[in-house]
Amino acid sequence: MNYKIDTNVKKPAYLQLYEQIKADIIKEIYPYGAKLPSKRTVCAELNISTVTVEHAYALLCDEGYIEARQRRGYIVIFHSGDAYGTTSTELIIPHLTHTSHVILEFPISILLKSMRKAMERKAELLEKSPNEGILELREAIRLYLARNKGINASYEQIIIGSGAEYLYNLIIALLGRDKLYGIESPSYKKIEQVYASSGVEIRMLPLGKDGIDTLSLSNTDANILHTTPYRSYPTGVTATASKRHEYIRWASKDNRYIVEDDFESEFSVSSKPEETLFALSEDDNVIYMNTFSKTVSPALRVGYMVLPKHLVADFKRKLGFLSCTVPTFEQLLLTELITSGDFERHINRVRRKKRKEL
Repeated sequence: MNYKIDTNVKKPAYLQLYEQIKADIIKEIYPYGAKLPSKRTVCAELNISTVTVEHAYALLCDEGYIEARQRRGYIVIFHSGDAYGTTSTELIIPHLTHTSHVILEFPISILLKSMRKAMERKAELLEKSPNEGILELREAIRLYLARNKGINASYEQIIIGSGAEYLYNLIIALLGRDKLYGIESPSYKKIEQVYASSGVEIRMLPLGKDGIDTLSLSNTDANILHTTPYRSYPTGVTATASKRHEYIRWASKDNRYIVEDDFESEFSVSSKPEETLFALSEDDNVIYMNTFSKTVSPALRVGYMVLPKHLVADFKRKLGFLSCTVPTFEQLLLTELITSGDFERHINRVRRKKRKEL
């Protein structure tokens, strides 16, 4: 092993180890089916605790890079090619298996406190929001995504809008109605309805246990893939690490794009936030989007998307004239929640609670 743990950086040792092992798995230094070094070996070579190694290995298991097998240790289940993808119809989900949609309430006392602080900014409350959203909120989201999602973007790439359906329409207007849009089958009904009502052609891509069926994806003539990799609704299917990389490879050809709908991923029970396609891609061709409907309240119709760098100028030229559809007060409220740390503390409380219930 050629791993190093730097004690002079703020990043925890288990994350440093996790990232180095993950990189070696992706580069196939540990290929599909290979066995990782035992925890005892890693501890001895790096002079770190067993808990550190266990935590790193647990994250790799959570994300689908490895799995623990009785009496065999930790085996790599990530594959970089399409050969191992889901291609058998017996793996295609034939019926909807509804996942629970429990409303995880944001503490009302904190919400009211933040509302009061937002209302103190009386002059700004009456000002018209910039068309892309107020700068403070976009900057707060930018920093939040960098801390929690590994997404490094400028505030100029972030667009604020009134919920997912509105953002879907902006994406269609930006990328074009002449494109073919591939969506998961089954998927959240409104995704299909919005695309259909906009007059674009849709390609239904069947889901398997680990994500979109490989054969269907490789054979589709779609130009844009709309996917919910963390947890597709209503099936509850989560795309594995191998499948996420498969999506990235698909999008690297023929000027394709991915629309990454990161619905509900904040409440993953993993001790590390789920990796995003936006962060994985090196081709600047993923549009990341999320909303505050689950994390704060479904009554708060606020969402945002992060554009690839090269689409920012196109967005301003084609759609920059559109006024922001979110009231300034709601934007100031969210800015206060994020910058105060209350938003992330709520998410962490919910995740800890969910882990205890497992």
